[in-house]
Amino acid sequence: MERLLVTNIGVLATPLGSSAQGGEAQGAVRMMKNAWVLIDKGAIIGVGNGRLPQNVDGIDLRTVETIDAQGSLVTPGLVDAHTHLIFGGWRQNELALKLRGVPYLDILAQGGGILSTVRATRAASQEELADKARLALDEMLSLGTTTCEAKSGYGLDTETELRQLRAIRALDQTHPIDLVPTFLGAHALPEAYKNDRAGYIRLLCGEMIPAAAAEGLAEFCDVFCETGVFTAEESRAILEAGKKYGLRPKIHADEIDPIGGSRLAGEIGAVSAEHLIVCPEEGITAMAAGGTAACLLPCTSFYLGAAYAPARRMVEAGVPVAMATDFNPGSCPCLNMQLVMSLGCLKYRLTPEEVLTAVTLNGAAAIGRADRTGSVESGKWGDLVIWEAEDLNYICYRLGGNLARTVIKKGVPYGKE
Repeated sequence: MERLLVTNIGVLATPLGSSAQGGEAQGAVRMMKNAWVLIDKGAIIGVGNGRLPQNVDGIDLRTVETIDAQGSLVTPGLVDAHTHLIFGGWRQNELALKLRGVPYLDILAQGGGILSTVRATRAASQEELADKARLALDEMLSLGTTTCEAKSGYGLDTETELRQLRAIRALDQTHPIDLVPTFLGAHALPEAYKNDRAGYIRLLCGEMIPAAAAEGLAEFCDVFCETGVFTAEESRAILEAGKKYGLRPKIHADEIDPIGGSRLAGEIGAVSAEHLIVCPEEGITAMAAGGTAACLLPCTSFYLGAAYAPARRMVEAGVPVAMATDFNPGSCPCLNMQLVMSLGCLKYRLTPEEVLTAVTLNGAAAIGRADRTGSVESGKWGDLVIWEAEDLNYICYRLGGNLARTVIKKGVPYGKE
């Protein structure tokens, strides 16, 4: 449809702006009662409240298709800024092992862990990978997600990494959710290089990154900076190689051990540092100075029984906090951003307003989309969620269900009915 008018909005809750918001600004959400939003050709062209005008920008509102929000809460569409969307197989067989306390390295030695996903991904065609991810995207859309980052990282060779990225591109062209591609060839050491770290880093920097950039398959370059994976200095070299080819840096940092990933993020001006469960004070200071957003993943902490990132301290230090699912087959098979919102309040001690900014505008900023989505303002995409709720508190208060009644992506509504 060309135009859509959403009326009778009980409360329109939205952050404002086209950049990440930190400190007190993270909780500065505009609440408009009795509001309306007009979308034309996929973009918002009018937002107001009170009595509905007869026309907006010369458009007679009596001729526009209308959705009655029935006095409900409306927010921007949710932005999932960290997912491992494209992978082969699942790993449900590892659940019993984890429940028996089998260490991850033992699971890895038995043929499980990330390397089992690598084998399944290498064995899948681009079409098979895309078909599987499409089902996940359909579910995400029904839960309120309208924009999503998607990483490679389960190929660990040039051919499969590019196949993952091509699957992301194909889905972005055919699915309503907008996808943002990230190259994560530095996700782990492949078996063939377990005794040749330097050789794999040469492959990453000299072949894989240039190939992804040459096809325009990625916007960001990510690296897993962690004990047993890539050191801070190795991560720096990989991210600098990505920057050379126009890929903006991201980094998995401080998930298990604080080996310098968050400090590196600030030093190189990474767009985001992600996980940050054990982020030290010096890392928070560096991210604040470097303009790096913290992309936190509470469902991963929940699933692994791990600690939770120091979100409250980050907000106090002025670091913009985003939150995402970390959807992946091993450490977080969850794609529900509504659960992320609840855990943001319950475990991070963020206010509902801070949480809303984290899963909309700050999430958009963490993937380079804050100029297009993440808030309900004229000029941005017509991405909205009409909730089965009267206020923002209710979404964060309820746990585990789906309160998204209607999800609107670029002016096209998708509902439960």
